[in-house]
Amino acid sequence: MKEVKFYYCQDGDKLVYMLNEGTGKMSCCGEPMSLLHPGTIDTMEDKHIPQISREAGMVHVVIGKEKHPMTEERYIAFIAAVQGDRVQFVHLHPGDEPKASFHAEEGPVQVYGFCNLHGLWRTEA
Repeated sequence: MKEVKFYYCQDGDKLVYMLNEGTGKMSCCGEPMSLLHPGTIDTMEDKHIPQISREAGMVHVVIGKEKHPMTEERYIAFIAAVQGDRVQFVHLHPGDEPKASFHAEEGPVQVYGFCNLHGLWRTEA
């Protein structure tokens, strides 16, 4: 499965994803963008790892075994599903539920969630 890369501009609060690597550098606001790496902090997994269920051509995602907070200070900014060359996003805001549903074919799907404080988290189903 092709690995998607996510880049983030903290100053402009902008996100870019890349499916096919080029030779240039990602930049925004005159500065290099940060490559986001999926989280690995064990103590934060319960509120950040996407939880996935499948049903009739759909992938349903909820962020965290324990519901992730969705306050102005801390929230899931997006959930993305990647399958082959298809990338689907749901952008979220404080007060929203930290969940999304996506169309998916049979086979593996990578699912990402991005917490504005604790970064990118990923799982595969």
